[in-house]
Amino acid sequence: MQKSVLILSDGRKGHLNQSIALAKYLNYDYEIITVRFKSKLHKLLSYLFDKVGLYTLSILESMTIVKKYNLVIGAGSSTYYATKTISKELKAKSVTMMLPSGYRYDFDTIFAQSHDNPPKKPNIVEIPANFSYIEPTGIYKAQKKSIGIVIGGSNKILTMNLELIKAQLDFIVANFKDYEIAITTSPRTPQEIEELIKGYNFDYEVIYSTNPVNPIPDFLHECELVFITSDSTSMISEAISYGNSSVIVLPLKSSKENKFTKFIDQLQDDGYLHIFNGIIKHNNRKIDFSHLARKVIL
Repeated sequence: MQKSVLILSDGRKGHLNQSIALAKYLNYDYEIITVRFKSKLHKLLSYLFDKVGLYTLSILESMTIVKKYNLVIGAGSSTYYATKTISKELKAKSVTMMLPSGYRYDFDTIFAQSHDNPPKKPNIVEIPANFSYIEPTGIYKAQKKSIGIVIGGSNKILTMNLELIKAQLDFIVANFKDYEIAITTSPRTPQEIEELIKGYNFDYEVIYSTNPVNPIPDFLHECELVFITSDSTSMISEAISYGNSSVIVLPLKSSKENKFTKFIDQLQDDGYLHIFNGIIKHNNRKIDFSHLARKVIL
C-alpha cells in the first residue's frame, strides 16, 4: 500500500514547499491542509500546553482529516503544535522542516538548518539549506550558452537598492557579452527595479508582476551560471540543490550580520556558492536532498 503524508500548511509558500519536497523525495502521496490557531492567545497557550504534554485540537480552527497517514509534516511556528497533536491522534510519525523554536524537540524527526545552530540530538538532522525539489518545466530554453539572473526584493533585514542592483547588472552585462542572459523578478521585487530591468532588453525576461511564472528551475537546468540576490533562503536553496550551474549570490545592503548573511557565508565556505565581490568564481557543489530525506525516522 502506498504510504502517505499529511502536510500542514501555515499559508506561507516557502514553508509549504519544503514539506512538499520531502514528500516527493520519499515518493509518498501527500495531501495538504491549512492549520490555524483560533487566536493569538491560543497560539501562546500551545507553548504552555506543549511544555506540560497537553495536546488538544480545541485550540485550533476546525479542520477535516479524511484518512490515516504515515507521516505528519509541518513547517512554520503555526504548524508545530498541530503536527504533534495530529500525529498523536493518527499514531503517525511527526516531522518538522525547521527547528521548532519554543516547542520541545520531541518530534520523531526535525530537519534543522545549520545557521540555526541546532543541538546535537538523534532525531535532529542538520541540513545546510531548506529542502527543495526542482522540476524544470520548459518555460525557458537557452539558444546558446547562457546565464540566469534571479532578482528578489527587500525584506525586514536586507534592503534592495536601485544603484546597487544597477551596478551589479552592469557588471554582468559587461562581462558576459557572448552569453544569452535570462532574468526573472519575484513577487517581492520593487517596481523601480522592474523598470530598471526592462531597460536592459535582456534576451529572456520575466517581470513577475505582469507575468507570474517561475522559470528558476529552467535557469538551473539550462544556465552555466545563475546569479541570485541574497534576500531569499528558498531561492538560494533551490539553486544549490539541482543542476550543474555555478551559483553567485548578489549581496544586498544590511546594517549588521544576520541570518541571511550567516546562511550564505556558510554555504560559500562549504563550496556551494560564491558571494559576488567583483570577481566571478565557479562554485557549484550541490546538496543531495534525496539522501537527507532517507534520514526520516519511519
